[in-house]
Amino acid sequence: MMNNNTDLQLASIRSRALAFIVDDLLITILVFIIFGDTIKAAGDDITLAINIISTQFVVPLLIIKFTYQAFFIWYYGATVGKIMLKIRVIDYNNFGRVSLEGAIFRSIGRIFSEMFFYIGFILGFFDQARQTFHDKIGRTLVVNV
Repeated sequence: MMNNNTDLQLASIRSRALAFIVDDLLITILVFIIFGDTIKAAGDDITLAINIISTQFVVPLLIIKFTYQAFFIWYYGATVGKIMLKIRVIDYNNFGRVSLEGAIFRSIGRIFSEMFFYIGFILGFFDQARQTFHDKIGRTLVVNV
């Protein structure tokens, strides 16, 4: 792949996985900051904690994940995890910046991939361009910086 005389190299599955872990840790910390008092209210009652999380946190968590992924990919070309791992997301067609529409579709596809046992992520292992389901939906590639 060439763009403006610059060779682009696909990001490894390992660096993408590590970026995923960093991003999920950041989102988890954010959720605990926002909803910490509610979580603490459950105390040692595991059943109550699971009930609170499953009923009160699902929609806000999905909104946080969607917003985080869509904004960072559109605005910066990478999430915090990707920035740390020196990888970025580019448009599949022109190897440039991802459009807002592409970032939104990618973010939605990523949420669906997570909801269905991460099957969408597994596609990246078998695709020549290492595209996951959300990469295909958003028409993106993940490359080294």
